[in-house]
Amino acid sequence: MIHVLLVSSDKDFFADLASNMEKNVNLNISRAESGGNALSMISVNNFELVVTDESLSDMTGLNFVEKLVLTNPMINCAAVSSLSSKDFHAASEGLGILMQLPPRPDKIHAENLLEHLNKILNITNKQTD
Repeated sequence: MIHVLLVSSDKDFFADLASNMEKNVNLNISRAESGGNALSMISVNNFELVVTDESLSDMTGLNFVEKLVLTNPMINCAAVSSLSSKDFHAASEGLGILMQLPPRPDKIHAENLLEHLNKILNITNKQTD
């Protein structure tokens, strides 16, 4: 089972992404409404993937990822960002972000994200049934 944490202050923000990811039978999705709440959840639960919104109620998505990396440097993370690819790379350098997602990620983004995640989990033998 792959455990995913979606982090957004807007409960409907990841609706399309989540509905497309939930079609994967080996997936369990949890949600957090703030960066602080997500960090608390991550400290007591194992997640294979964390996806963050660009702006949270208590910090930016990239600030959250910086704190996430300090909590668990090996966790796979994707971040929504409206920055250009070049600017996003510069802003997130060293954070080990798996993928930049556009605002309102959809089915194609869900498929690409899960494909990348599965490749990583297969390499690291972390994928479980």
